[in-house]
This record gives sequence, structure tokens and C-alpha cells, in this order.
Amino acid sequence: MDTRDLARRGAQAARELLSRPSSVKDEALGAIARRLEAEAGEIVEANRADLAEAERAGLPAPLQKRLRFDRAKLAESLAGLRALRSLPDPAGRILEARKLDEGLVLRRVSCPIGLIGMIFESRPDALVQMACLAAKSGNAVILKGGREAAATNRALAAAIAAAGVEAGLPESWLSLLETREEVGALLELDEYVDLLIPRGSKEFVRSIMEKSRIPVMGHSDGVCHVYVHEDADPETAVRVAVDSKTQYPAACNAAEVLLVHSSFARRSSGPDAPTGLERLTRALEAAGVAIETSPPDWSVEYLDLRMAVKTVDSLDEAIAHINRHGSGHTDAIVAAGRAAAERFMNEVDSASVYWNASTRFADGYRYGLGAEVGISTGKLHARGPVGLEGLVTYKWKLAGSGQAVADYASGRRAFVHENLEGEVGSYYAES
Repeated sequence: MDTRDLARRGAQAARELLSRPSSVKDEALGAIARRLEAEAGEIVEANRADLAEAERAGLPAPLQKRLRFDRAKLAESLAGLRALRSLPDPAGRILEARKLDEGLVLRRVSCPIGLIGMIFESRPDALVQMACLAAKSGNAVILKGGREAAATNRALAAAIAAAGVEAGLPESWLSLLETREEVGALLELDEYVDLLIPRGSKEFVRSIMEKSRIPVMGHSDGVCHVYVHEDADPETAVRVAVDSKTQYPAACNAAEVLLVHSSFARRSSGPDAPTGLERLTRALEAAGVAIETSPPDWSVEYLDLRMAVKTVDSLDEAIAHINRHGSGHTDAIVAAGRAAAERFMNEVDSASVYWNASTRFADGYRYGLGAEVGISTGKLHARGPVGLEGLVTYKWKLAGSGQAVADYASGRRAFVHENLEGEVGSYYAES
């Protein structure tokens, strides 16, 4: 089946999903979890084959780490899937309700986006998250993973698609592409595909944006910062900086730059005690991190145990540096006082901003979203970790009793515009 036909069928499946009740979508998630558990051996074996091929091909170590999908990774995916199932359906909720006149009521109701193309590199666990978020939100999806994970993605997609259909989702609700040529064809199918969500390098995401008329949601890189303010508690600073860099350095929310206020950098508890800066760098080096004090580019996403370190003379300088060199992903301040922390969180122009917490918290599961399709650094529709709410849009539903605009234009009738607050947050009833 060629890509156009897959997209046409996917678009039809998206229309059919509009009438699938929450119970069917939740049963699909349960069926997917059971199928993945039943086929765990085959999936892990497929991943071993991908890993072996990646090692032979000399795939960089950070990408090999992202590629791994062992039983521990499967368990993580299943935990996210179960958390996702327990969340309320994001579609069909009344977001706004207003009586325009007697017998004339307008409601803004959430609904699925439609057919979503999700294109990602390396990480097979991303396929599970994306597919299950699509099922829960009522969207159809076309997936394309990196060729380095071809066998793993094939096993996962086959299991997930079949389980969804058995539970009542329409045929073609999930399709998998495998070649670059198929992706090129998909980017031209704006008559069928409603949204593209790419996950990968800056160059990869930019190329998707440049080649397609389809709206794109995503982030190009994760140049994240930890800023240690002059009044920071040293132990908190070490804990946040080390976790932000080393907990999983290949992730897009791992910190790449450590900014240290010069007063903190010089601070010491005694003549023979280390300074604040020395304490930070020693802790990072003890965790295996290579320190870069004069990198040629402050906007590098290392995705490895390397970190750029810079001293700054003020909160203003730290904020300016982050807004200039950061990617708008996730940035954190370590500070004792609320005033500086609030200024940092207000003025740093990023999707997620933290006070005394590791940048690694930027994750859909950790946010309680169940899972995520990616992290958006854009400012329209969805921002930060994109979970269920980022995969729905809305439509306006107007229920009348024969009203005509001419009556209001002539003054024979007048609008009352009475907000129906009691309906907001409830689910729209078809009858």
C-alpha cells in the first residue's frame, strides 16, 4: 500500500474515531498493554537485533542508549500506559457554554485533531507513547521511526495496531512508515494529514518544517540551563546540577549549561574549604562530567556527559544569556529567595521554568500527563510536554430552535449572552 493510500485510510479512520466512546478508547489501551506484555519476548529480541546492528554501524553512544528497549523500558512504557488509561477523556468536554438567547445555546467542545503524522528518531518507547496518546485522544496516527530501530518499531506497531482494532478502534487507526521516501510523500499530503509532530535533532525538525505545508508541532533541540543564584544553598545547587546533567544525559531535558553567580562561585565556608564553584565542578566531575569553560558555542546540545560552565555577575545576565543561547525548552534556577526565583521564571522565555528542581522533570509522565508525544517549544496550541490536551482542538456547537440572524440585525430580538458556568468541564451529551 503506498503512502497516499495509507494517509487516505488514516483520515477515514480519524473520522470514524470521532464517534468512538471513551469506553472503547480505554479498552483499547488495556488491550494494548496486554498484547505488549504477551509479546515482550519478541519485542525485546527485535530490539537486540537493532542494537547489534547499531553497534556494527558505529551509531554514537547516546543514540544507542536511546535505542535500547529492554524489559525495564517496556515496564516503564506500560506504567505510562496504565496512568494514561486512568486519565479522563480529553475529547467531548465542554470548554465554554453560553446562552445567546432563549432556545439558542453555544458550546465550545473539545475534539480530536484528526490524522497526525509522528516522525521520530532512535527511541522505540516514543512509538508506544505516541500511539497510546493517539488512541486515548481519538486521533488516527501514522508513525515513522528511525531506521536504526526498524525491527523494534515494526514489532511494537504491529502489536499495538492489532490490539486497538480488536478492542473496537477502526482499521488503519495506526500505520507505520519505514523509508525516507515514504516520509517525503507524507509531507506532501496536507489534504489528509492534519498535524506533524517530529522528534529529533534541530536539523531534522527544521527540514520537516521546510518541506511541508502541514502544521508542525515540536522542538528542535534541548539546550537547557541550570542557574545558581548568589543566595543558593550549596547542597541544593549540587543536587540539582548533578541530577540535571547526569540522570540521563542523552535526553533533551538534560542540562547542557551551568551558570553560576560570581558571588556564589567565590563563596567559601573557610580558608581551606572549596569555593561554591569548585564544589559544583568537583561534584560534576566525580559523576563523570567533562567541564567546558570556554566552548566555541554556548548553544550546543551535547547529549552526553559534557557541560558548559560560566560565571555571571547578576540575575539579569543569567536571564539574558538563557534567552539568547537557550532553545526555549527547560531552564532552572537554584535560589533561596522567592523574589529572584519568580523573576527568573517570569522572564526566562522557555516552555518549562523551575525553581530548585532538576530540569529532568520536564516529561509528560512526570507531569501527570500519562505520557507525551514530545515537547513543544512553540507558543501556539501546546507548549512544554505535550500530552492528551495537546492532541485535541475544539469545535463550536450551536443548538437553536429556528432562529434567524435577520431578527437580531433588525432589532426585533436581542442577544442575552449569558454564560452557563455550570456546564463548563462536563461532557457534551449528544441527546
